[in-house]
Amino acid sequence: MKLQNLLIALLLLPLISCKEKVQEKPGTADYSTSGVPFNKVKINDGFWLPKIETNRTVTIPSSFAKCEETGRIANFVKAAKKEGRFGTDFPFDDTDIYKIEGASYSMSVHPDPKLDHYVDSLIDLIGKAQEPDGYLYTARTINPEHPHDWSDSERWIKVSELSHEFYNSGHLFEAAAAHYQATGKRNLLNIAFKNADLLDQVFGPGKRNNAPGHEIVEMDLVKLYRITGEEKYLNLAKFFIDCRGKENDPKKAYSQDHKPVVDQTEAVGHAVRAGYLYSGVADVAALTGNQAYLNAIDQIWDNMVSKKFYITGGVGAVHHGELFGENYELPNLTAYNETCAAIANVFWNYRMFLLHSHAKYTDVLERSLYNGVISGVGLDGKTFFYPNPLECDLDFHFNRGSLTRQPWFDCSCCPTNMCRFMPSVPGYIYAKSQDKIFVNLFIQSSSSVNVANNQVTISQETNYPWQGDVKIEVSPERASRFSVYLRIPGWAVNKLVPNDLYTFEDVDENQVSLKVNGEPIEIVKDKGYAVLTRQWEKGDVIEYTLPMDIRKVKANKMVEDDRGKVALERGPIVYCVEGVDNQDIDQLSISVNTKLTASFEPELLNGVEVISGLGKSGNKKFTAIPYFVWNNRGANKMKVWLPEK
Repeated sequence: MKLQNLLIALLLLPLISCKEKVQEKPGTADYSTSGVPFNKVKINDGFWLPKIETNRTVTIPSSFAKCEETGRIANFVKAAKKEGRFGTDFPFDDTDIYKIEGASYSMSVHPDPKLDHYVDSLIDLIGKAQEPDGYLYTARTINPEHPHDWSDSERWIKVSELSHEFYNSGHLFEAAAAHYQATGKRNLLNIAFKNADLLDQVFGPGKRNNAPGHEIVEMDLVKLYRITGEEKYLNLAKFFIDCRGKENDPKKAYSQDHKPVVDQTEAVGHAVRAGYLYSGVADVAALTGNQAYLNAIDQIWDNMVSKKFYITGGVGAVHHGELFGENYELPNLTAYNETCAAIANVFWNYRMFLLHSHAKYTDVLERSLYNGVISGVGLDGKTFFYPNPLECDLDFHFNRGSLTRQPWFDCSCCPTNMCRFMPSVPGYIYAKSQDKIFVNLFIQSSSSVNVANNQVTISQETNYPWQGDVKIEVSPERASRFSVYLRIPGWAVNKLVPNDLYTFEDVDENQVSLKVNGEPIEIVKDKGYAVLTRQWEKGDVIEYTLPMDIRKVKANKMVEDDRGKVALERGPIVYCVEGVDNQDIDQLSISVNTKLTASFEPELLNGVEVISGLGKSGNKKFTAIPYFVWNNRGANKMKVWLPEK
């Protein structure tokens, strides 16, 4: 949960050239495809840029204020003095301070001396709270004789269960890597190294072998490895993967510890933990060439996306335990779909794309990004959802609310996770390999990419996701031959997901079209991409058109809650009906022949495309809005799936 793994491109490539270079490891195996880091991509579109700016000016500062107000920062002060009582609810509350990661990402593209000074003051507190041997966990350090109830009388005893000591370390490492790579400073990085070295001394072959109860440390040890080239960090990440499932105990499926990772074939347990684990497995597999790891996460991915995946890109259906449910267990009213789980799903699918260079993983990523992730933060940037259900009746309440957005939670991982995720979005747009440039997301932006030993400027003009026209300019420094891979979204070719979990009610005859310098081009496909291989010259222009028709979607008949119902989509956006726009959504149904129209409403919800039609009951007009903006006008009834009669 909390401050997850933001930009994985950060994880894959240095963000910027740093003033203080740490030893780098030459010639290391890695992903064959690499992302273009977010701070090397400039976006100027009307959809994402305002959201990222709101995150910078509202979400990040308000979350820091909440950490001060709720005593999270005070916990570090108390730990430094070793006096008082741990003052918040959960031992992982330390990680909310590590949203320094999000502030660092923001500063890397928008320098802010005041924020830089504030972050340094927090790092000073963190350093003072760290114990001499590197241990950093305020829930114990404040009063070792009476630690938090989720801990024990000794360090690490409950690390496989509730203590979250590894989880805290993981977010510390992530924040340190982001801060160092954004600022060149080593003050937080040195704290992280000291803690990581302690873990390496205590855990490993012949030492303690506790599996992390809440995963994330695995992929963050990889980040330290990428920065330093120190094999011990990569080896420890692999060790924490391999020590899972020692007891083959089904009861440990909650934390994916029920069987060895290489023997797992199904997405089970706590959805956020799972997404972090699978991301870490992908990282270590890329760096070590471990085929058994690849086989495992390929099978788990197939299970997730074909049987445990919401149309909104959410995962983790079960309220109790925030779990993946059984196959096809996808209820709407009680759907949990934690915001952090959608973010973790983005991390995992991005890595799957880097492993396999297949567009289907970015299809899943895009669905989560445009629906299940950004639904988690209000348009004001300071109110949030923890769960993201697909229906609201004003009676059912989750343990952390679903009826209206909240400014904070007792467990506030989702707000702080948004802090660090939003600045990273530009890093998912482009990727490259030796002689290929991948255009994965359609966002008005520009970047400079080195491909085929040539520096290539690539830029997009588009009003996506509201319109399907994308103009891409490709300008190499010198004329040269390479390939541009344009993702063909599955929804644009009548393939909503890479299986039969969701299908369109009818076939859209409108086709994806492609021109280069005004000349129509026959589309050559490879792994879900339109491939353009040619001699590129400065100023070459690609015109790419995606059909943006309104589509009716049906779920597999195995999904009990969706039988006899349809959902509405347009492009990558899933729609819902909300009570504020419609008199009685419980009586609303549509027919096979219901005519639907789309129109852009610039004054509604910061500007959105709405869908209108006549409902079957009484021919009453209804209005559907994008799912991601629901509940920005107070508590309302809401539905994604509508009866079809």
